Amino acid sequence: MSQQKCIVIFALVCCFAILVALIFSAVDIMGEDEDGLSEKNCENNCRITLVENIPKGLNYSGSALFHLPLFQGWWNLLNMAKKSVDIVSSHWNLNSSSPLARQGRRLLEKLFQLAARDIEIKLVSDVLTADSKVLEDLKLKGAEVTYMNMTAYNRGRLQSSFWIIDKQHVYLGSASLDWRSLGQMKELGVIFYNCSCLVLDIQRIFALYSSLKYKTKVPQSWSKRLYGVYDNQKKLQLQLNGTKSEAFVSNSPKLFCPKNRSFDLDAIYSVIDDAQKFVYIAVTDYLPLISNVNTQRIYWPDLDGKIREALVLRSVKVRLLISFWRNTDPLTFNFVSSLKAICTEIPSCSLKVKFFDLEKESACLSKEQKDNSFPKLNRNKYVVTDREVYIGNFDWVGNDFTQNAGAGLVISQADAGNETSVIKQLKDVFERDWYSPYAQNLQLTKIPNCLSHRPITAAPDKTAAATPNVN
Repeated sequence: MSQQKCIVIFALVCCFAILVALIFSAVDIMGEDEDGLSEKNCENNCRITLVENIPKGLNYSGSALFHLPLFQGWWNLLNMAKKSVDIVSSHWNLNSSSPLARQGRRLLEKLFQLAARDIEIKLVSDVLTADSKVLEDLKLKGAEVTYMNMTAYNRGRLQSSFWIIDKQHVYLGSASLDWRSLGQMKELGVIFYNCSCLVLDIQRIFALYSSLKYKTKVPQSWSKRLYGVYDNQKKLQLQLNGTKSEAFVSNSPKLFCPKNRSFDLDAIYSVIDDAQKFVYIAVTDYLPLISNVNTQRIYWPDLDGKIREALVLRSVKVRLLISFWRNTDPLTFNFVSSLKAICTEIPSCSLKVKFFDLEKESACLSKEQKDNSFPKLNRNKYVVTDREVYIGNFDWVGNDFTQNAGAGLVISQADAGNETSVIKQLKDVFERDWYSPYAQNLQLTKIPNCLSHRPITAAPDKTAAATPNVN
């Protein structure tokens, strides 16, 4: 009898412990987040600015508008840091001997200085960059480095690029911590100042990445502390430069989307579906295919089909600006031709495609010539409509969304035509590029022979493959 009582008591104690754990788990997510930050006390009256890297030598018209240089934006963020710097980047290559890497070396030195001042620095990268000397040097200075094994998790790689400074300021965009992003790459991103409500959400993506440290597989269920705070159904209400706005952060792959976190693909869908007049898309590569481990390819209709739907069923004007470079897949032109064909004899169907070419003279260079050249490349990755913008880390290639890790940001604004509206500003950026001499109407029959006859392979990484390794 005594033994049975002990068993009953033990069982009751275990049940009580489990109940307490569940209660605290619920309180944990519904109450305060790190550093006492919560939905009730976070700041949502924010300032926002676009940041761009425009490679030296690009000749726009004299009236062309430009935004804050990427280097200056990053430098300002690091100067504002008083407590913490959290950075996710796919590449860490700042300390090159190239004369074009001066700004990258300055950023690295600044990070060293912050570490020396005991400012907490946390960095996330792909395990493929584990041999990065920059990361090793920062670790020696006290930075905490987390490597994500995307190859093991999802046969992919990390492409996310965002910063969080002092739980107050955020950068998200196309550029990674690579000197080439500050030199020869045309990059675009956005910086939020004093926007801790947005930090409350994007910090959880950073925490999700950090939770994978030393793990070779993704957990079957995520901690509630990693659930999304805002998504497409529950958007963050905020003021951006005095304009009433809504925003939410999305994530990829779907494997990395806990409860209440929007998948990147769904975020883009929502932006295109809400468009009433136009959809402008800027990406480096457009290739609606998925390549598997056996190098076999299957059609990936998700975004390609969404464009067709907007064109034919809703008569939304679509403009597609794709980069043209030495690794452009020839099949891109076939898919573009197919998109154009759908508008045949449909008066209300308006689709135009241009290719943004910054390296005309080097598209057909030999390997030796390429090694001695520093080609320029447009790496912008965004969608802007008459109502919303999406800024992300991916090109419109199937494998990016199905396998790789990336983050995106959707912003809706009530007064999209306001000069301070980020929608108006990004629309102006697109039109500046669209009407520039670098945007061309290319056809499959007019592409350089060196591209039309080369073997068709999956497009490599746009930063690492576009320029030579000079380390």
